[in-house]
Amino acid sequence: MSNKFKTALAFTRNLFVTGAFSQTSTRVEKEITRYVSSEPGTIVVELGMGHGNITKEVLRVISPTSKIYSFEVNEEFCAHVRAEVSDERLIIINDDAANLKKHIKQPVDSFIGSIPFSFFSREKQDQIVGDARSLLKKGCYFSQVQYTRRNYRIFQRFFDDTSIKRFIHIPLEYIYHCRKT
Repeated sequence: MSNKFKTALAFTRNLFVTGAFSQTSTRVEKEITRYVSSEPGTIVVELGMGHGNITKEVLRVISPTSKIYSFEVNEEFCAHVRAEVSDERLIIINDDAANLKKHIKQPVDSFIGSIPFSFFSREKQDQIVGDARSLLKKGCYFSQVQYTRRNYRIFQRFFDDTSIKRFIHIPLEYIYHCRKT
């Protein structure tokens, strides 16, 4: 079964957790990792690993001494990525992004997100973005893919330096880049 079909099937099974009809496009994978550093020792946190297509792009970008901590609530997705990606730099965390501070204790160089903020309460949105901002190093980025512009305001509440880029795809994809100043 293809990853695109698996993602679509997972979406229909649990709309409020998966948050995607299909995998992100290759252009989005490259854009969302635009601000991920290739410097040694970089710490990247991914919120919403899915089938790992963005994860693989992060692994392509980061140095051999860097780490990516990937959060995913869907155990099937975690098992899929564990079987498909063999890389010591990848630490898979089968937990909700709302529990970010339970797992991440050190400063973070980059956050990559693809979690469905549209389906979360305002309190949960604020907790996740606020916790991420508090862990993010000054001058570094939180980049998030969404399928609507509506959630952009969430990030503007926490970051002074925000931008948005639209990708024509079905569905439309938006990348929010938010820098901690």
